Amino acid sequence: MRSAFAAGLVEVAAADERIILLTADLGYTVLEPFAERFPDRFMNVGVAEQNMVGMATGLAEAGYTPYVYSIATFASMRGYEFIRNGPVLHQLPVRVVGVGGGLDYGHNGLTHYAVEDVALMRTQPDLTIVAPADPDQVRTAVPVLQQLNGPVYLRLGKESASVPGLMGRFRLGGVEAIGDGRDVVFVTLGGAAAQAVEAATLLSERGVEASVAVVSSLNPSPSDDLAVLLGETELAISVEAHYVAGGVGSFAAETIAERRLACRLVRAGLRETPVGETGSRDHLYARHGLMPEQLAAAALQQFELAGR
Repeated sequence: MRSAFAAGLVEVAAADERIILLTADLGYTVLEPFAERFPDRFMNVGVAEQNMVGMATGLAEAGYTPYVYSIATFASMRGYEFIRNGPVLHQLPVRVVGVGGGLDYGHNGLTHYAVEDVALMRTQPDLTIVAPADPDQVRTAVPVLQQLNGPVYLRLGKESASVPGLMGRFRLGGVEAIGDGRDVVFVTLGGAAAQAVEAATLLSERGVEASVAVVSSLNPSPSDDLAVLLGETELAISVEAHYVAGGVGSFAAETIAERRLACRLVRAGLRETPVGETGSRDHLYARHGLMPEQLAAAALQQFELAGR
């Protein structure tokens, strides 16, 4: 996703001289295409995310469109007050790019796990949140972001594989459906979409018709699209590399409650602080019930409980 973002940003920057890229001393082997093409519009501010957001706020006030790039935990939390008091309250076109959403920095430990960033950003109603599921969606989303006048939080994973059936489809404030099964609908955010799609495939082999609702943006809310899908099923399972509170699981619960839908919801995600946990992303996914086999088993368990 990171390389897709860099390539997409180069394309839009070639047509818009207002675009500036700031990094907090990372992005090596990723951001070089932009830095080499536009050296006067690239700045490494060092390990100083708060200052980076402050600089971006001033640049946006002066008419530029700055992108600030850091690991998702640092991009979202170190500069949170600066994001709120600057781009959000003044509705400035600062794009905060958080890399490694969820558990992607598995070997770096808990400080690098972005498992609460979406919850934080969702509390700001005027902050657009975009969390692409794969590189193809990144390529589609980047030009869309450039058309927005307000601030954006762009949550990128480190995955490089495409999600089967998604084909780069992206609509701001929309939900992209993969499959048409309605026995169970997996509601997923970001890079966890691949696990949900594989779980749906496993269920189809057991005679259970499943589909996947890929939520790639929040604020504007895609609740209308999601309500249509959930209104046609009795069981939804949210899937996210995030705490179950505040992320796409909470969003699905809110949609079900506010629309008075007759749909049960099971939330798959982190339910406890992963203290002392390190390892590959798949290892951590397995620890928190996010692997395809575990998701399929969770659906089958719900059908057993319901007597089906």
